[in-house]
Amino acid sequence: MLHVSRPLFHYPPSTIHPMTDPNLKDLLSIARVAGWQAAEILLKTQNLELNIQNSEDGPVTAADTAANEAILTTLQTQLGTQEFGYLTEETYKLEPTTDRLQHSWVWVIDPLDGTQEFIKQTGEYAVHIALVHDHRPVLAVVVCPAVGKLYFATLNGGTFLEQRDGTIAPLHVSQRHQLEEMIVVTSRSHRNQRFNQLMERFPCQTQKSIGSLGGKIAAVADQRADVYVALSGTSAAKDWDLAAPELILTEAGGQFTHFDGSPLLYNQEDVTQWGGLLASNGQNHDFLCAEATRILNELRD
Repeated sequence: MLHVSRPLFHYPPSTIHPMTDPNLKDLLSIARVAGWQAAEILLKTQNLELNIQNSEDGPVTAADTAANEAILTTLQTQLGTQEFGYLTEETYKLEPTTDRLQHSWVWVIDPLDGTQEFIKQTGEYAVHIALVHDHRPVLAVVVCPAVGKLYFATLNGGTFLEQRDGTIAPLHVSQRHQLEEMIVVTSRSHRNQRFNQLMERFPCQTQKSIGSLGGKIAAVADQRADVYVALSGTSAAKDWDLAAPELILTEAGGQFTHFDGSPLLYNQEDVTQWGGLLASNGQNHDFLCAEATRILNELRD
């Protein structure tokens, strides 16, 4: 059992009554509280006994479970379960799929994105909280606990960065457009031969390694990188990996699509995001998608 002291971050309480079209501003306040609370749990438990268990989706620790419970408690205490569905990495296999599919408003949660980085204590892990409406994200929170940063966004409302001291500033992606100058953010561990072959021939050759997916997309949103590429395979991303980071990026001016330009859809029966995905600062996005497709086709020949 993990015991965590009172949260370091405090916001005034807010109560949401069931409604057909929830107020995103109020919901965002609640999600930010939940994000900071989960971040504190992860910071306080990273040096404790983690009770690591392996699953088909990767390692799970006591910290994953504690952060998940904290987020769900905050959201469900304020919002209930009648108007909102919940899809979390830690509990989705334990609940009937129909429970979430019958809702048009669904919270999609990853309490600990980058569990392996958390175990290794690299600091490159994140918390994801997204609200999806009719299969598309409308509200997002991504917290990077080790550096005390919380990214948040609402549909058509822009992306903002909140520091641990409470300061908030708007974010916008970089304007880098020369292919030789654009930085690709990649994983250290989730790299197979096919991905490495793609990167060897990809138009952008400068690479930066960051652990968690949320951290990668945050790096594109705040101008530390410009492109992210993912290929489905044994480690194909799930809804909770992508829903919050996608909105953080797109509201900061970037793009996030499948290689064919189609949008990502969430809260479907299959929560795995199959196929090639590309996130960018919006510069050369269609060209890079086409090049990735061409290169992969040639590798198969």
